[in-house]
Amino acid sequence: MKALFIGGTGTISTAIVKRLVNELHWEVWLLNRGNRKEVVPEGVHQITVDIHKEEEVAEKIKDLTFDTVCEFIGFRLEDVERDYRLFKGKTRQYIYTSSASAYHKPASGYIITEGTTLANPYWQYSRDKIACEEFLMKKYREEGFPVTIVRPSHTYDERHIPLGVHGKNGFWQVIRRMQEGKQVLIHGDGTSLWTLTFNKDFAIGYTGLMGNRHAIGESFQITGDETLTWNQIYATIADALGVELHAYHVSSEFLSAAGDKYGYDFEGSLIGDKAVSVVFDNSKLKRAVPDMQTTVRFDQGVRIALGYVLSHPEECQIEDPEFDSWCDRVIDSLEKAKASI
Repeated sequence: MKALFIGGTGTISTAIVKRLVNELHWEVWLLNRGNRKEVVPEGVHQITVDIHKEEEVAEKIKDLTFDTVCEFIGFRLEDVERDYRLFKGKTRQYIYTSSASAYHKPASGYIITEGTTLANPYWQYSRDKIACEEFLMKKYREEGFPVTIVRPSHTYDERHIPLGVHGKNGFWQVIRRMQEGKQVLIHGDGTSLWTLTFNKDFAIGYTGLMGNRHAIGESFQITGDETLTWNQIYATIADALGVELHAYHVSSEFLSAAGDKYGYDFEGSLIGDKAVSVVFDNSKLKRAVPDMQTTVRFDQGVRIALGYVLSHPEECQIEDPEFDSWCDRVIDSLEKAKASI
């Protein structure tokens, strides 16, 4: 079996590529600009080109066909329109990576299935994903274009610590605040439900859909089965660090308003996503991929990630003094407001 990945070196796709090559013995091709070669397994074929340069891509793949084409960097309608032109007639399956953030916000119910309505007025990213899905399914219905849609939720790997509230430089400053005994911001009261998936578990579900005729014309959410509150998530991280958690709860609406002028998009990432309780019903995926299961609990995954992060300071420990100062100002402002009442 032969697969082409558009991208192929990100948090999710890296685990899938490794599983295909090392365990399932697929012939794997990557189409990207050739960055991050260090994460690519030996034996993977490389097509070095910018996917946005359509004519160059068409020339490089003119003599190639694939069993599955896997799109991981299609964020806007024009991206999938281009892919349709490039790969129509050249693949038996086109898997589009959408997002679970596309599901209805505000949530009409916390149990999410593939049949949950797609609508997110708070996040343009999610609306763009919805537009991509609608285009591809239209091409499937009208022309038989062999699309499969997957919707990841919050997926992480050994290089990332999943959080609800962080700055532009990622997670490290929050970890640093925990280590220093500072208060860390948790949106809402921390009791909303969330699902975190280690990328190796995601890869089990995804690869089970590749070359699977039952997946053509269908959408699947791929997540783990473990559901945690945000308080539990932060407490688990603190436990793994060996420190006491000093949580400071702030409403998502306040964080969105306070962060807007600093360029923090908490309206999209919180109100349009992480502030909403979600529990995923993965029964459809498990019918198509019986091997799908959670093998890495969050308490295990976060220790794997912290082990890597703490041992790779130059790569992973990116300071963010602006966000650190912003957190202090948010806490100070709310404490002053309490005292003034």
